[in-house]
Amino acid sequence: MNNLKNILKKELREMFRDTKSLAMMLIIPIMIPLLIFGMSALFESQINMPVTSYNKIGFSYELSDEEKDLASLMNIDVVEMSEDELINDYRDGLVDLYVTKEDNKYILNGEANETSSYASSLVETYFTAYKEALQADYLENNNVDSSEVLDIITIEKNLTEKDNFYASYITTYAFLFIIMAITISATYPSTDTTAGEKERGTLETLLTFPIKSQEIIIGKYLSVSLSSIITGIISLILMIVSLALVNDIFEIYKGVDLMLPTSGIIFSLVAIISYSLLISGLCIAIASKCKTFKEAQSALTPLTFISFFPSMIAFMIDIESSALLSLIPFLNFTLLFEDILAGSVNILHLSLMVISSIIVIVIVLTVIIKQYKSEKVLFAN
Repeated sequence: MNNLKNILKKELREMFRDTKSLAMMLIIPIMIPLLIFGMSALFESQINMPVTSYNKIGFSYELSDEEKDLASLMNIDVVEMSEDELINDYRDGLVDLYVTKEDNKYILNGEANETSSYASSLVETYFTAYKEALQADYLENNNVDSSEVLDIITIEKNLTEKDNFYASYITTYAFLFIIMAITISATYPSTDTTAGEKERGTLETLLTFPIKSQEIIIGKYLSVSLSSIITGIISLILMIVSLALVNDIFEIYKGVDLMLPTSGIIFSLVAIISYSLLISGLCIAIASKCKTFKEAQSALTPLTFISFFPSMIAFMIDIESSALLSLIPFLNFTLLFEDILAGSVNILHLSLMVISSIIVIVIVLTVIIKQYKSEKVLFAN
């Protein structure tokens, strides 16, 4: 135990003295508040975009008085020109969309972008209202009560919104970014404490002491894990604080409580610690087989994407958690975070996630210890 403590102290001392390790541990979590505030501001700007930013609509034909009144009622800024002139004005950004007419067919012209999307929705609503007005006039001219035809059915919405889309989106991505932050935080110290020591020649000196391979590995593993756990906890704290602030600042979260319950915070800590222990072991296992710091960095780069993409896929296709999926590394953490957000954490799934992580960690540490007993693996020549 004394040897293990000494190894752990040595690794922690070197880690906290190294500015790059501290930067990975402390600075990366700061990106989470930037992500939450930035995406919240973007969502709110899209929802609250003023109609004047997309209401300049060009028409290549002369509008009737009825059409002009309807356009005015809908805050449409009408621009009447020839089609060639409208094409030029659209290219110059003077109109947001232009409409051409072929007999009774109206064509909305423009490019697929955010402004045109809002403008096309506005114009479609305008033509729907204009179409209904023409239908009512036609029926009345033929002595038919338009209300009996046009209002033959009525539609009433009774939809309850289960989740606020923006709240669900921002909290899910915040958790995904915590996973990425932990992964990035684990890569540098694991590289430095394995391949870095080989490259500097300090590993040979360490092996001359009466210390067992497992004591060296466990000491290095615990130091990297501690770095990852610190990053995860800081990220979680910053996420909670940021969610509390944006909950009060942005209207898109009105009526929604973004704060995690106490049980959700506890489950999140369990997931963060488990993931930190898992990813630290994998990083050390990969970096231990490399001879130089640069080689280890290159070898660890794919792990960053491998740890993140299952989470992205699970979020996009809305995979539901199950006992079987709780055993799959990386994917099980994402599903647990989604359950935490939904307030429906299954203790069995949580237990299976922890058990599967422990099994992987034991296997990984066993492999690393064997590597450190092999001079062929440890040294370049």
